[in-house]
Formats: sequence, C-alpha cells, structure tokens
Amino acid sequence: MSFNDALQELKDFDVNDLDVENIGSWPMMIKAIAWAGVFIAVLAAGYFYDVSELQDQLAKSEKKEQDLKSQFERKAFQAANLNAYRKQMEEMEESFGALISQLPSDTEVPGLLEDITNKGLASGLEISSITLGNERAEEFYIELPIQIEVSGNYHDLGSFVSGIAGLPRIVTLHDFEISQQDKSSALTMKITAKTYRYKDLEGDDA
Repeated sequence: MSFNDALQELKDFDVNDLDVENIGSWPMMIKAIAWAGVFIAVLAAGYFYDVSELQDQLAKSEKKEQDLKSQFERKAFQAANLNAYRKQMEEMEESFGALISQLPSDTEVPGLLEDITNKGLASGLEISSITLGNERAEEFYIELPIQIEVSGNYHDLGSFVSGIAGLPRIVTLHDFEISQQDKSSALTMKITAKTYRYKDLEGDDA
C-alpha cells in the first residue's frame, strides 16, 4: 500500500468502525498511530517510575558528596591547626593556673588581713576596723567580703586603695564611702574589699 493510499484510507475511516477485539482489522495507519501512542505512553511511564527515581537518588548522592566534602575540609583544617590548638590550650591552662594561684586558701586569709593592715599603715592611715563578712559561694569560687574603715587625708586614702589593688592576690574594692566630721578632721573611708578562693567541689559546700 502506498502512502497516498494509506492517507485516503485514513480519510475514509470512521472511528465508530474500530473493533477493539479485532485490532488486526484496523487500517495500517490507525495501527501505526496506536502503536506510536503505546510506545510514547511506555516511555513516559518508564521516565516517571524509573528515571525520576534515579534522578532523586542522584540528587541525594550529590548532596551527600557535598556534605562529605565539607566534613573533609573542616577536619583537614582542624588537623592542619591541631598544633596551634594544643598550644592555645596549654596557654589557657597556664593562665588559669596563674589566676588560681592568686586565689587565697583559708589558711592565707590571715596573711591577707596582715597585708591590708600594712598597706594602711604604710599609707599613713589610722585603721579603725577590719571585719570579715560571711562567705558567699558561687559556681567556681567562694567570695569573702572584708569591711574596712580607715581615716586619713585624701592623698593617703588614694595611696591605700592603689596599694590594695596591687596586691598579688585577687582583691576587688566595692561600695566605698568617704565622710568628714568637720573641715579640721581627717577623712573617714568605709570600703568593702572582696577576696576570692577557689571552690573545692569536694571539700566546700555549694
């Protein structure tokens, strides 16, 4: 059958004459179109049920590859800087040890009180009282307030405060109050000095 004959047969064909139970009786052009539709449908089904799944797996594999690359780069950077990290850790441990050494223990508190007294006398002050307050426990240290009252001129008071701040132990000064009874009398300063000791988690109560 020529191509023109097939076209003419297609023009003369009535779709109502199709017998689905006898596909062999269909015109050649109709059968070709039907087989082409079936072929396209099979390709489409294969894409959606197979190719699309493979694409999803490929996308997941690419993402996993990217994550592995990022992990490798991060670990390679850490490995390259491992010595620097170790050195930094050693420096931090040394700094922490130096700070801990500045925290007095219970047995050193009398020595601290003696240092405060000596600083006051060296500054030319009259020491009225030095009173220990109640300890207060924090997470890593215990704080001990010391109430101090001294008398002297303004310059001597400044020298005393500077001397306390320069002690080898950690001592902070708080809540100072300066008063004068009259113009002829010396200045009176009340101040709270706080010292700290390292909290022994086994020996000290929280």
